[in-house]
Amino acid sequence: MNETIDPDKLKQFSFLVFSKLEGAFTSGMIHLGDRLGLYAALANATHPLTTAELAEAAGLQERWVREWAHNQAAASLIGVVIDDEGVERYGLAPEAAAVLADPTNPSFGIGLFHQLPQSMAALDHVAESFRTGLGHDYDSHGIEGAIGGERGFGPWNDSFLVPTVLPLLDGLAEKLEHGASVVDIGCGAGGAVLLMAKAFPASRFRGYDISQFALDRAAENLATAGVTNATFLDPRRSPLPTDHSVDFVTTFDCIHDMTHPQAMMHSIRQALSDDGTWLLVDIKALDTFAENARKNPMASLMYGISVLSCMSSALSEADGAGLGTLGLSANTAKAMSEEAGFTRFRKLAVDHSVNAFYEIRP
Repeated sequence: MNETIDPDKLKQFSFLVFSKLEGAFTSGMIHLGDRLGLYAALANATHPLTTAELAEAAGLQERWVREWAHNQAAASLIGVVIDDEGVERYGLAPEAAAVLADPTNPSFGIGLFHQLPQSMAALDHVAESFRTGLGHDYDSHGIEGAIGGERGFGPWNDSFLVPTVLPLLDGLAEKLEHGASVVDIGCGAGGAVLLMAKAFPASRFRGYDISQFALDRAAENLATAGVTNATFLDPRRSPLPTDHSVDFVTTFDCIHDMTHPQAMMHSIRQALSDDGTWLLVDIKALDTFAENARKNPMASLMYGISVLSCMSSALSEADGAGLGTLGLSANTAKAMSEEAGFTRFRKLAVDHSVNAFYEIRP
């Protein structure tokens, strides 16, 4: 290439590139802020703190806390006030506390940052995937992958799944009240299963997952949940029923990760009764890259997550479908469900920043 370089465009592009690197390092600092209790200390304080006060509250060394605080304030994630003597005091706005420090708030956003070291470590083995075509399943992220998913999805589900989402499904609430058979596929650490099991004690809930780390975490959560109507299973040892005996199936953010999503939809149809309901929750996606890039401000993030996690999982077997994070648009999901024998497909009016919700019926 012998094209003349425009110096202004060169500066702009260099800034663009390094702004991405800034985001990567600041993401690491967000991980540490959560892991070290710095956000919690700021959120619990009754007034803005000096870095010495923040270090004392978190049980840490002030010099390290000071550099962390400078990163966070420069990134506009925490607030800073500097008095006339140059003393810096740091605090969290209520909105920042909701996202960074309050796991009971539906907007709590630390889940992906919790597993950030494992996601970045995936760069080592994913590089080889580009050569072989073979990805890696979710257990390659270790136990932190399961906990990160739990922390990521739990707060919103805790607030909205039972009171808001389930009542939108035609006739389901009455079934669950009277006693139904429920299966959650890709249950992860079991949060949705245990939430529903507590709300509907007359119904029976089974969570299935192929991640041993997730199943171990689900077993821990079950032991402390105080419910007796839930179990967790590995479908390779305890297969899904095939006799149309299940009344309600849920899949939360997992179909696009599967090596054989079409085969799974056929299995769901075999498990589900003729008047049953499948709640499909998956990432909001459009049919083409052009549409996703134009309309989704988080598209680049989603495609990056896909390489390190979702698509990698979906290609962890040689014949994997490889849908990827943005691979299950509404039109794709509808066509695949029809191929599996379902005849009714309805998008639910659920306001979620990332996910779309579909009611699918035989």
